[in-house]
Amino acid sequence: MSAALGRKCSQARKKPSHQGWKRRLIIAPMENVVLIEDDKPTSDQLRGWIEAARPGIRVSQYFTRDEAEAALAREAFDLVVLDIELGRERHAGVAIINAINKTRPGTPVLVVSAMPAAIYRSIMKALDAWDYLQKTAFEESDFIETFFEILRAGKDKRPGTPAPNSSSSAASAAGDLSLDPLRQNTPLWRGQRINLPLTAQRILATLYQRRGQVVSYEDLFAVVKSGRNRDNVRKHVSTIREAFREMDANFDAIENIPMRGFRWADAA
Repeated sequence: MSAALGRKCSQARKKPSHQGWKRRLIIAPMENVVLIEDDKPTSDQLRGWIEAARPGIRVSQYFTRDEAEAALAREAFDLVVLDIELGRERHAGVAIINAINKTRPGTPVLVVSAMPAAIYRSIMKALDAWDYLQKTAFEESDFIETFFEILRAGKDKRPGTPAPNSSSSAASAAGDLSLDPLRQNTPLWRGQRINLPLTAQRILATLYQRRGQVVSYEDLFAVVKSGRNRDNVRKHVSTIREAFREMDANFDAIENIPMRGFRWADAA
């Protein structure tokens, strides 16, 4: 009797462990992201920033175009961070983005490159990259903020969402603005896409929501998570104006109010 009882007790002790194992199976997996950067110190630094901000996240690293394209063919990633130049291939990143658009359309892509942002941001946006950060021009906080906002936006994207140029998302009348500060593929001005980084989109959204009113520098600081000073805000506003003037050379809706802030000139 004692031996049989001992066996039953042993089985009873094992059962909770088995149930715990089954419970662990249904835990949602962590995000799966990839870094495509030929400079290992830079790649390691970006990986360190990501893992420090989100322990347990899966980060894969590839250093050549061939490695990256093979990895992207094998599996889907929640976010791709890549450089434009890989080794001696000046535009390897462009080829990789084109491959993503063909085989895994909709995958969020963040470009991190030393190429001048003023030239390459619009090029990357035309290829459906979600944002562009220029090396040496951003800090850890800027990268992490952009990285995780794109990651969240990519997860929130649902099948059946209207395409950026569809009539349902286009501006209903000349002068109307349609934008989502978390997504780089949706801002529209008169039915055309606007090439803007995330922080500039948040400033634009604030100005447009309060159009006809003066928005103070202090109010705009609330949507700028790093570089909270007037010079930085003015730079973002300049970026916004340039993006609009690429489509409309006469755009002048954003007024500078000396010593106070800015105003979207159209009344609500």
